Amino acid sequence: MPVPPRRPARPVPRPPARGARRPVAPGAQPPRRQPERRGRPRRRRERPGWGARMATALSVLVLATGGIGHALFTSLDTGIGRVDAFKDMNNRPASGHGTNILLVGTDGRDKVTPADRKRYRLGGAPCRCTDTIMLAHISADRRRASLVSLPRDTYAELPEHTDATTGERHHGHPVKLNAAYAEGGPNLTIRTVERMTGVKIDHYLEVDFTSFMRTVDALGGVRICTARPMKDPYTGLDLPAGTHVLDGGEALQYVRSRHVDGGSDLGRMRRQQQFVAALIDRATSSGALLNPVRFRKVLGALSGSVRADRGFGTEEVLALARAMRGFTTASSEFTSVPVEAAGVRIDGIGSTVRWDADRAQELFASIREDRPLTARPTTPAPRRGDVDVPPRNVRVQVYNGTGIRGLGARVDAALRAAGFDTTRAPHNGDRRDVRRTLVAYDPRWDRSAKSLAAALPGARLSAAPGQGPLMKVTAGADFEAVRPVRAVAPVRWPGGYEARTGDQVVCP
Repeated sequence: MPVPPRRPARPVPRPPARGARRPVAPGAQPPRRQPERRGRPRRRRERPGWGARMATALSVLVLATGGIGHALFTSLDTGIGRVDAFKDMNNRPASGHGTNILLVGTDGRDKVTPADRKRYRLGGAPCRCTDTIMLAHISADRRRASLVSLPRDTYAELPEHTDATTGERHHGHPVKLNAAYAEGGPNLTIRTVERMTGVKIDHYLEVDFTSFMRTVDALGGVRICTARPMKDPYTGLDLPAGTHVLDGGEALQYVRSRHVDGGSDLGRMRRQQQFVAALIDRATSSGALLNPVRFRKVLGALSGSVRADRGFGTEEVLALARAMRGFTTASSEFTSVPVEAAGVRIDGIGSTVRWDADRAQELFASIREDRPLTARPTTPAPRRGDVDVPPRNVRVQVYNGTGIRGLGARVDAALRAAGFDTTRAPHNGDRRDVRRTLVAYDPRWDRSAKSLAAALPGARLSAAPGQGPLMKVTAGADFEAVRPVRAVAPVRWPGGYEARTGDQVVCP
């Protein structure tokens, strides 16, 4: 059928819909007609956050695969320091599944400004040692990241090596794990970790104090929650209980503090894991890394103060970024190497931490075999009244904080009947107007304090550093009765170690 020639379009009058329309004045524009809705009517308001999530997904795609992302990563590649971390290494463990990265935090206080060194208590000379050591495992399907903290005071035996500072050849000898870096740099650190874990390291990444602080600041700070006040006179950390957004310097104080509880370095590792989870949450949930300007600031913070192996370049980072686009805090899991209860003191080295050989072997076997570290406990969930420390192991001194005659003796007898080791000699307290029962405890015995508090419903816990193992209970007017408690065995995880996902350790 022949096609008629085109003619200039002429306005065609629209038929009135559902009633007559007002006539249009000559020369005026006709009113814009609303498009007809077909099918399912559109909801008046989109689900909150849907548009932001869509923008986030598109931004990740652009940054990870587009020219902007490649240009930004290339700028990082040119600014990052390179080390020949795997030079002349032989007799290494067999390759497993997934990717293993050794993350090392070094003492780079010599690069911090004098003002910040004073403000954040970074006095003294740098030790040329590792302040933090973590083994990060990225699963083969790129859906999970497992981070294992290695105590820096771990007893280790170095293989034969050449001293990185003096050039002197050394035979194998015992040291603390963080000293491996001082004697042989990244290469000896990797060799030592591989020898102890049986896990082959694929990449090496080193961050110092300066890049750590700058990165946190570039992200706009990181949110941390504290259940109780945290104060460390050595680092200057002073946080009340509650939620805090830490800047770079405050974050450094948080992850370096060792004297806020009785956990020493092991407690510090738990806080470091909590911080890494919060960092992941900040970067993935707020879109902090999806804005090219903000992303450039983050990369600029890393540039010049980060070192990596020669094989961990732009293409490797981009490939990892593409594969992990849907990564969230729930995709990460954290644990520490299981250690023996008692430390070991070595002449010339000091107090060291020894790994629990059997449980550590199970942990690193899971890493090699690319198995998740988190699983359901093999023991039933705790019930009301279950505590970690048996009441018979908790020593208690009772005080009467009220004007109620005989209340101290009544509380002492009730606690003793529940199995607690009371002094049997209650005293009158300094105050006689206490309304809420108070438990004063030394933070080094916080688990004992929790067992005692479970037996005193509504009691308030108050940390008293230096008090020692004796718990001090000041009975208040709210006291009614002692709740029976029972000690249960610690939860045993299938692999003999405990691991938590990132969403379990960040702020609720």
